[in-house]
Amino acid sequence: MKRSAITLLTITIFLALGLAACRGKGEVGPDAPPDDVPDIIGSYSVNGFDPLGTEYGGNLTITAGDSADTYNLQWIVTGSVQEGNGRLEGNTLTVEWETVPSAARQSHGTATYTVTVNGELYGTRSVEGYDGDGTETAFPN
Repeated sequence: MKRSAITLLTITIFLALGLAACRGKGEVGPDAPPDDVPDIIGSYSVNGFDPLGTEYGGNLTITAGDSADTYNLQWIVTGSVQEGNGRLEGNTLTVEWETVPSAARQSHGTATYTVTVNGELYGTRSVEGYDGDGTETAFPN
């Protein structure tokens, strides 16, 4: 096989793999029934828009909290690290979050997510001091 044909084949394979990995990102499944929510503990890829419309992406880790239906969350996203505590009621996760203390600019706010049957999270995030809400979607890794 000629070098140009091998290069073209290699590029085609990488594009196909990339498209397969991105398939469904941005689209979430139906909402989980409030009485049958999948386990949300784990690692997620996130993407969203802050209240000013700036797009961001990163990772979210959810661990168990100190009591039933409570969770600890940590985001490592474009420009900051944030931590929060949340409570799951039915299929709704409500979180209070803040940037970690070492951040140059301190921010805090709330997030409200709906959990889907596939364990995805989608919802809104507010930032204290800004009008409106941003949006965020988290996909299990």
